[in-house]
Amino acid sequence: MSSLRVLGIDPGLTRCGIGIVDVDRSRRASLVHVGVVRTPVDADLSTRLAAVAAGIRAAIDEHRPGAVAVERVFAQHNVQTVMATAQASGVALLIAAEAGLPAATHTPSEVKAAVTGYGSADKRQVQSMIARILRLDAPPQPADAADALAIALCHAWRGGAAAAALGGSLTPAQQAWADAERGARAPSRSPRARVGRTDVRPAR
Repeated sequence: MSSLRVLGIDPGLTRCGIGIVDVDRSRRASLVHVGVVRTPVDADLSTRLAAVAAGIRAAIDEHRPGAVAVERVFAQHNVQTVMATAQASGVALLIAAEAGLPAATHTPSEVKAAVTGYGSADKRQVQSMIARILRLDAPPQPADAADALAIALCHAWRGGAAAAALGGSLTPAQQAWADAERGARAPSRSPRARVGRTDVRPAR
């Protein structure tokens, strides 16, 4: 396998982040596509889930990924938020199966550790590292889109057969960041950012 194209999904009902990356055997990653599928909060649940499904299918049809990775649902105090995330996650996994694509889920801490070397990194740290890894002019916005790219990278670098194909060690950039984080022993906070459509381009 010379490269792997992964579709990462940050599941959500109001905002569903979608990020696609190519990762080669040297573990060098490049941006393919990033965006957010939005649904109106006043629409019927079935309509909103159908819109999320349509957005994911469109990304698969256009960019032909070889694997799908979805952030694993984790417990929160807001039950309504957990249910919406779980519903969107189920839709994403179903569409991957329908497309015949291998799919996996990764916890938020696994994703943060894969991208920054630090499982408790905050949103800003993840966004900054995504920009460095993908050689972007600025950190990806909105946060849901950046999270989707991080999920895709996590799967490419740590996701079982994908990791075996591409190698299992941290990139030099990841290692440098991880060393800095461990030295600083900085506490982390992960507030949920408000999001919108993203438009980022690789640095030249």
